[in-house]
Amino acid sequence: MEQKELWKPGNMLYPVPAVMVSCGDEKGKKNIITVAWAGTICSDPPMVSISVRPERYSYEIIRKTGEFVINLTTEELAYATDWCGVKSGRDVDKFRQMRLTPAKAESLVYAPIIEESPVSLECVVRNVLELGSHHMFISEVTGVQISKKYMNDTGKFELNHTGLVTYSHGEYFKLGKKIGKFGYSVKKS
Repeated sequence: MEQKELWKPGNMLYPVPAVMVSCGDEKGKKNIITVAWAGTICSDPPMVSISVRPERYSYEIIRKTGEFVINLTTEELAYATDWCGVKSGRDVDKFRQMRLTPAKAESLVYAPIIEESPVSLECVVRNVLELGSHHMFISEVTGVQISKKYMNDTGKFELNHTGLVTYSHGEYFKLGKKIGKFGYSVKKS
């Protein structure tokens, strides 16, 4: 039997997606915050969550506007993803410094998408749970923009060919080798 060691309670649920969350308002104020605590919470209606510390610059923008965009990150965006996570929008224009292109959301939000991201989920906040160190924004996805360069000849979006990045225990990883697909464990041969 494998030996285990008991640690104090902590968040060891890894890997998680490393995403850049863009936010902004109707006056043109905009920022990017890197978030590792993001997830799917419902499929109908499509809903996601992000958890953000209240002292972060983007927190007030998201809280006031009730909207944001989750931009999936790739190997090419890994440097910008990390940089946007350690610099504050109070001090620097992250779009300009990282040469990222803010583009118009196509649904109900003023927050810009990040043009270089292969997938941008436009979100409207439905509820905020003040949990402690982080507040969770429970949000409905009101639109999804995808990069046409990852569409195959049959019109299928090849998400797994984008070079997606995950975050695990302080490190970034590019998703790698496919080891199966949904239902493979019960498929008859």
